[in-house]
Amino acid sequence: MGKTVLLLGLITVSEATIGVFVKLTDGRIPIQTLNFYALAFATVFLMAAMPLATGQRLRFPRGNLTDTIVIGVLIAAQISVFNFAMTLAPIANVVIFWSVAPFFTFLFSWLFLGERARKSYLWIFALALAGIVVAKPLEGGYMAGNLVALGDGAVYAAMVTYMRYEGKTEAGNAIAWSMLAGALALSPAALLAGPGAVTATIAYPALGMALPVMLWAVCLGVVSTGFAYFGISIVLRRLRANAYALVDIIVSPVVAALLGYLIFGEVPAPTMILGGAMLLAAGFWLTREMARGGGGRVRSIRRRG
Repeated sequence: MGKTVLLLGLITVSEATIGVFVKLTDGRIPIQTLNFYALAFATVFLMAAMPLATGQRLRFPRGNLTDTIVIGVLIAAQISVFNFAMTLAPIANVVIFWSVAPFFTFLFSWLFLGERARKSYLWIFALALAGIVVAKPLEGGYMAGNLVALGDGAVYAAMVTYMRYEGKTEAGNAIAWSMLAGALALSPAALLAGPGAVTATIAYPALGMALPVMLWAVCLGVVSTGFAYFGISIVLRRLRANAYALVDIIVSPVVAALLGYLIFGEVPAPTMILGGAMLLAAGFWLTREMARGGGGRVRSIRRRG
């Protein structure tokens, strides 16, 4: 159990680094191309690591190709929107407003999977709505990024709902093939937006050295995306998906916001902190209630970079 907790902690930190690596590229790589690089590097990592974790060689999903492609495209869309939001707003804003995802997940599950609402949901949704109002997404100079983050919550929820409908999780070798499908879906970006300044370096006086921009693209793919999926595939063999989701929905945004403060000096407004706390608490509450009330099959697949 101790190893599982340690791995869960490492997954949480790796997910929280998404905004850091996106911002460290300093706009030298177009975000569309950066998203492609991230999924491409993640694919290479997963193709190498998943057989070691599962003890099984990668087999092409011939009998499940449609689901693999659909999930891959949804992963690509969700990651792309999330990373784009990171270019428009502080890390704390993005992770907080993205946290509406559980509410979209319930809404889509209610509409398409016939999931029933409970009386407690009224209070949960009221708390979440109050949190959004307090956080003021349309104020503070980051309206575009805040709204994109809110929209990404809906994209993520669509992905989760589809996976619940198909009875899928991110565990197993199939996720490596889905990641490849997502990378292929984003590959035209390298031609349309250009490859970016792949040979450029950025000086860091505090470190006394200059580091290549592509280092951050590799880290975004391997650390934030590839390792996160790899770790989750192992954790979900030992923990229920709901238990993982309950931890992740609170801890990861807090760690991400802390990294934004420590590395970039991003200080959320008091209203953002209060509203974010209300929104995260409501998301935690809703996820727990869905797990208790027949939503125990909630699947958790990471949205991030």
